[in-house]
Amino acid sequence: MRIAIVGAGFAGLSAAKVLTAFDHDVTVFEKAPDVGGVWSRTRRYPGLTTQNDRGTYCLSDFPMPRHYPEWPSGEQVQQYLQAYAEHFGLLERIRLDTEVRSAVARGDGWDVDGEAFDHLVVANGIFSEPSLPDYPGVPEFTAAGGRLCHASEFTELDDARGRDVVVVGYGKSSCDVAVALSEVSSSTTVVARELLWKMPRKLGGVVNYKYLLLTRLGEGLFRYHTPVGFEQFLHGPGRPVRNGMLGSIQALVTRQLKLADVGLLPDGSIERIARSTVSLVTDGFFEKAADGTIRVHRDTAITRLLEKDGRGAVELADGTVLAADVVICGTGFQQRVPFLDQATQARLHDERGNFALFRQILPHDVDRLTFCGYNSSFFSPLSAEIAALWIARHLQGELDLPPVEERRASVAQRLRWMEERTEGKHARGTNIIPFSVHNIDEMLGDLGAGVGRLRRLAEWLLPLRPGAYAGIPGTLAPRRGTAA
Repeated sequence: MRIAIVGAGFAGLSAAKVLTAFDHDVTVFEKAPDVGGVWSRTRRYPGLTTQNDRGTYCLSDFPMPRHYPEWPSGEQVQQYLQAYAEHFGLLERIRLDTEVRSAVARGDGWDVDGEAFDHLVVANGIFSEPSLPDYPGVPEFTAAGGRLCHASEFTELDDARGRDVVVVGYGKSSCDVAVALSEVSSSTTVVARELLWKMPRKLGGVVNYKYLLLTRLGEGLFRYHTPVGFEQFLHGPGRPVRNGMLGSIQALVTRQLKLADVGLLPDGSIERIARSTVSLVTDGFFEKAADGTIRVHRDTAITRLLEKDGRGAVELADGTVLAADVVICGTGFQQRVPFLDQATQARLHDERGNFALFRQILPHDVDRLTFCGYNSSFFSPLSAEIAALWIARHLQGELDLPPVEERRASVAQRLRWMEERTEGKHARGTNIIPFSVHNIDEMLGDLGAGVGRLRRLAEWLLPLRPGAYAGIPGTLAPRRGTAA
């Protein structure tokens, strides 16, 4: 088949590598001048690092370099993806600086900006289109010299030098930016509608958080919609044990970060840390909040931007006015496929606008179209890689899937559960955190593949290791010349 892939981040590159191994003719379209997706140099805000350590944030057969720090920088991740593309001979298949404007279903394939393909893989990423609040007063604010932008659009540290900076949000990007810019800004203020629980990289300064959350046991502490085995115990007779484990973690985090002392203790229990995403502590954030270098206005929001005394400013819900030369929003992203026509997009969504995809991959009502990377997880590179294998086997006709109506009912049930457990914060059905391993297991179950029993048992106490899955593609790939 001739296959178009839109996007050259982890998902697009792994899809290109896998589908090429299955003898397909692959073309990758990437609108940025480099590979990397969210790690592209065009989108890297100051202070950007991975949340995972380098051993868990990589593709199965291409570990990150040993000389990288435990938590690589955004630049290093992009360099890793560039090396991956070079190593597997993908560069000749990638068209950089090429934004897909239109992909239209035509007969037995797709017309992608006038070029014919048999199949289309959407790998444009769920964190590719910034979502900016629609604040009143933007014209007056910008006329006074103020700048309003998304965190992913603020790429030069010197643009904040000597200026009053307001950062909106309390997720990882907001805190990363605040810490980095506080080194050069005149003032740095964080405005947080809601405080989130944050996990130190090392609990108590000793235990790497991956031993707490990136294991099957850690994932099992949070109730899945179809718990099985030991999970049924944890959320049944063993619930007091499970609650005690989470309570102990909450007490340690509160004490280690001195949350009560700095007035940044979130509402609710730490169980909410995995409501839809997990935010690690940015090094130095709470220390800077304690000494006043970073000021945090909690449980409030900006109501308007304005001009005051000839300069930019923001007004908060309580009437407080803050000087603001730069307002940087860590306010998330929109999940859209803008190059598809409206009728096609409508067939991808449920009545609430969520992506209705079986295994986060396959639409119910659009043929010759699949998604890769719409299962954002703790192990996004590996999740995307397994999804690419799933797509490859699907195109071979080798997957024994339930009838479409059963798939439709299953997806609807999952989305209702996600809506309830995340309070609507699931990136329109594409963010599966914390249930990363469940998703991988389900895809591998469809493929009739997996790691051995001993490896699965070890993963209850040890972090999932992508390298342990490196042999799976070889067991599924066809002999040369057998693809359709």
